[in-house]
Amino acid sequence: MVRKAALLAFALGLTLPAGPSLAQSPEMQAAADSAFERRAAQLVDVLGGSVAFADYFDPTFQSALPEAQFRAMTASLIAQYGKPIAVEKLVSNDGRSGSLALRFEKGVGTVLLDVGADPNARVIGLRLTGFEMANDSFDTVAAEIAALPGSTGFLVAEITGDTIRPLASANPDQQFAVGSTFKLYILDELAAQVAAKKRRWSDVVPLSHLSFSSMGTANWPKGTPVTLQSLANWMISVSDNSATDTLIHQLGREAIEARMRAAGHSNPSRNVPFLTTVEAFALKGNNFGSERSTFIAGDDAAQRELINANQHRLTLSNVDGVSFAGKPRYIDSLEWFASPNDVAKLMIDLRKRNSPTAMSVMAINPGVNPGATKDWSWLGYKGGSELGVISMSLLGERKSDGKWFVVTASWNNPDAPVETETMVSLVTRLLALAAK
Repeated sequence: MVRKAALLAFALGLTLPAGPSLAQSPEMQAAADSAFERRAAQLVDVLGGSVAFADYFDPTFQSALPEAQFRAMTASLIAQYGKPIAVEKLVSNDGRSGSLALRFEKGVGTVLLDVGADPNARVIGLRLTGFEMANDSFDTVAAEIAALPGSTGFLVAEITGDTIRPLASANPDQQFAVGSTFKLYILDELAAQVAAKKRRWSDVVPLSHLSFSSMGTANWPKGTPVTLQSLANWMISVSDNSATDTLIHQLGREAIEARMRAAGHSNPSRNVPFLTTVEAFALKGNNFGSERSTFIAGDDAAQRELINANQHRLTLSNVDGVSFAGKPRYIDSLEWFASPNDVAKLMIDLRKRNSPTAMSVMAINPGVNPGATKDWSWLGYKGGSELGVISMSLLGERKSDGKWFVVTASWNNPDAPVETETMVSLVTRLLALAAK
């Protein structure tokens, strides 16, 4: 439900698009002397299918990424960028590892290629680290976002102090389910309590509330002592839900709700009471059908009363798996909500906190492939997803002039799962356009 979109971006960085018959650039027509050059020269044929997947990739690569998955992902990228055309601009210092440019019909991707030590060795690493679209524009990306099934909204804006200056947007005031993006409000309140001397980042607390999708604390015993900063690191960088729920209980649900209001959320009632991940998981499932109906129909006070009265039941042991499979469930009523403008205001509030630690937490995982970060001096990220929901939000300082920007986008579809890779690509393009 609150998985991190960035984790799925990793797959984009592992593979490259496939295509039909391709031509080599003039420089690739020369004889290839090194293993790197030889395998780079074959890349277009591999993508076109005339060189077999198993003959080109080392068994370790094939184990990590089976051919069927490789082909499916490359087909998705071709749909966005067109067919691959040629390999250009080879650079390698050792004849085994290096970079090259892979030209597509709609732009150029930067590729890192690693080959084994043997002269006839196969490829052990292949990553697309950046992509520059030819003649891309905000209008082009906006049209592609608008064409997605369901409802969408985005905002690209320069921020100066409290001022939001939009560069491009669509439905910036519409409320969307945003998944784990809500965790930024928790980080904001934690940083505020540290600034007020109520807490220290180094304070040690027990891991008190266990949840699903807890990558940082998976299988950790309840009660394990951890620092607040460690909880924040896990909550933001890998969207750890046990860390999230522990922080909500440590900081106080009402305090986080007050921080959300102070940060300028336009409709805070959508997130009151501020649900823990386990509470949301449980209410979505079949074990709490009656409570779910009552919760959805109630006002803020009634919803809070229901949550408080059922604290002993809304626990991990009572969550059933239906919350995580099949079709989207109650994404319009049992979720965390924000508009693109709400997210921009939240980013402003976090930046005004002047907390180096909070900023470092946000920058652990930038949410996009490494090539997309090159034009930014600093980049912070949080995303979120569940069935039918994906949201990606970035705050960045542009390297060329030191200006600050917010890039945020959400896509909701109550009828079917959304395509994470598509959103990652679209947001990466918005970020690239903001960097210009």
